[in-house]
Amino acid sequence: MDLSVVTTNNHKNLGNNPYPGRGIIIGCSPDAKNFIQVYWIMGRSENSRNRIFINEKGIIKTKPYDDSKVKDPSLIIYNVMKSLNSTHIVTNGDQTDTIYAEIQNGHPFEKSLDTRTFEPDEPNFTPRISGITSLDSKYAYQLSILKTIQNDPEYGIKQFFSYEKGIPGYGHCIHTYKNDGNPLPAFEGEPYLVELYNDIDATAHAYWNMLNTENKISLVVKCIDKESGNVTIKIINKHS
Repeated sequence: MDLSVVTTNNHKNLGNNPYPGRGIIIGCSPDAKNFIQVYWIMGRSENSRNRIFINEKGIIKTKPYDDSKVKDPSLIIYNVMKSLNSTHIVTNGDQTDTIYAEIQNGHPFEKSLDTRTFEPDEPNFTPRISGITSLDSKYAYQLSILKTIQNDPEYGIKQFFSYEKGIPGYGHCIHTYKNDGNPLPAFEGEPYLVELYNDIDATAHAYWNMLNTENKISLVVKCIDKESGNVTIKIINKHS
């Protein structure tokens, strides 16, 4: 399967997008030995840009870079990545903890988001995007987006995308916004294919360098060994 043309175009579109917002990529390394999760955040306001990622005992979290500049932490401070046994969760908000709790209670990914919806940040109503990888699931990975229909908060939609098998060297990418705007237009369509690499640094720097220089804030890559379950994490913060 030759996906080089498709991914080249998708990389170009992502690189030319000034504001895709927060993004998730999940897929497989080219050698098929690892599942890979990528997550990034961007920001236009001082409050949104005042963040870094930290690794606290395997849980990836957002944290203020400068505590004195924090205005509203409600939608910008949350657990980004969390794992439960062989299940690895990544989201753009506090639904990380909702999914974790529901899976702990034996509920599937889709069911875990029944009680959640898009973010209450009028006029954008930012979509909640989430992903999951489980080493003992019938799916290689799953992605979801909870958003409005045409930016009307009276009408919500929940979309789930389940991938039965990962494609070595590729992942599926979803992000909160289609592009920049006021209000910000929500992501449309299915997650799209992008390229991944065996080396965690190569993956991290490929997407960090691809994102808009002014608006990118932080990025994390998580590699999960399919056989051992061992995890490797790479974080890049604009504020270091």
